[in-house]
Amino acid sequence: MSGTESQMPVTIAGTGSYLPEKILTNADLESLVDTTDEWITSRTGIKARHMAAPGEHTSHMATKAAERALQQVGLAAEDVELIIVATITPDTLTPATACYVQQNLGAHRAVAFDISAACSGFLYAMKISKRLISDGAFKNALIIGAEKLSSFINWEDRTTCVLFGDGAGAAVLRKAEEGEGHILATDIGTDGAQTHLLNIPGGGSACPITIQNADQRLATLAMLGKEVFKHAVTRMRDSANTVIARAGLTAADIKLVIPHQANLRIIDAIADRLAVPNDRVFVNLHKYGNTSAAAIAIALDEAHREKRFEHGDHIILVAFGAGLTWAAAAVRW
Repeated sequence: MSGTESQMPVTIAGTGSYLPEKILTNADLESLVDTTDEWITSRTGIKARHMAAPGEHTSHMATKAAERALQQVGLAAEDVELIIVATITPDTLTPATACYVQQNLGAHRAVAFDISAACSGFLYAMKISKRLISDGAFKNALIIGAEKLSSFINWEDRTTCVLFGDGAGAAVLRKAEEGEGHILATDIGTDGAQTHLLNIPGGGSACPITIQNADQRLATLAMLGKEVFKHAVTRMRDSANTVIARAGLTAADIKLVIPHQANLRIIDAIADRLAVPNDRVFVNLHKYGNTSAAAIAIALDEAHREKRFEHGDHIILVAFGAGLTWAAAAVRW
């Protein structure tokens, strides 16, 4: 998506994340499906993933991540003006998960809605909220990526069940003050011709779950892995290069790249194509697996709290997901 960036600068004021308590390791999966730790690790880089408790919903995880972001900023829930939750695993088809989060937080003044852009969703939310703040519609925004993917996994499909985990991440955006860092450039895109590569075919109006098809596990993730890999590398590279160019940066200017955490081979390929050394690429995939819309948000919070970048540093966020969707942002912290 092309276009000039807004003139009023918008900063990422704070971040937060939440991971459920239960950890499912590769060794645990060996007892569930025909797989091994070596097979999973060598092909994906994943060693473990977190699983939400049975009564722990996407909104619960989103709320906890949001609370930590608000606490870091010192912003009261009642002063939040906009809440956007990016998720493909909503609590309910309607109302939006953001409505539950608003209620949980006590952010009763906030406008709240969801967006569905899969793994790119958090960066879609960032672009939308950046524009709305810059245009003066809102003073601040709470953007959240949250997923309970464990509810939509076929635990008998060894090609997909090893990949995904649950969790949530959040960020608070507001108008940047003099001398503060801000979001320099954003990019989002979609290729709807590739919807067949990664989807949840059942559960929507096109294929409701009925007694007749309930045993077919249609409301679980299905993926053509090799094709997704090819598109992911190309689209993430192009999107990252787009925001780098728009921001007037070079590879040497980048302190840290935070890519979508789906597969270590994809991450390594992106680093190579962006000419950024691996020590400047953030990876937490081994601990959490692919948490879809939550992945970039969780990684941003971890990198922030680990002080992997400081005030004035340039970071690149880049993601790719079902849709197919892709997105990137260049940020001066």
